Amino acid sequence: MINAFDNMQNIQKFGQTNMDGAMTMWGAWSKNWQAIATEMGEYSKRSFEDGAATFQKLLGAKSVEQALAIQSTYAKRSAEQYFQEVNKIGSMYASLAKDSMKPVERMMQQGAPGKVAIP
Repeated sequence: MINAFDNMQNIQKFGQTNMDGAMTMWGAWSKNWQAIATEMGEYSKRSFEDGAATFQKLLGAKSVEQALAIQSTYAKRSAEQYFQEVNKIGSMYASLAKDSMKPVERMMQQGAPGKVAIP
């Protein structure tokens, strides 16, 4: 009878450990996804504002050469900012995977709290 009681406690501890790990993992996912979404929103806003400002400059261009220079500068700046943003978002995705796997790694290292024997 005591063996069955111990087994039940071990099962409960194992279930609680798994639940705690799952909640920690989902918390990390949520936090990281929110940071990624915020960053993408901010980048979109900056990109739109830069495009609108460039358009205003183009409207004020006095010559075709000046308009081409404005457009060329904008294209170069936009490409550089885009690749910086891609790198930043890529590292944020890597952090998401790394952070969300920490609870799973901890559970794997700890193993089950006890061996469950079937009577």
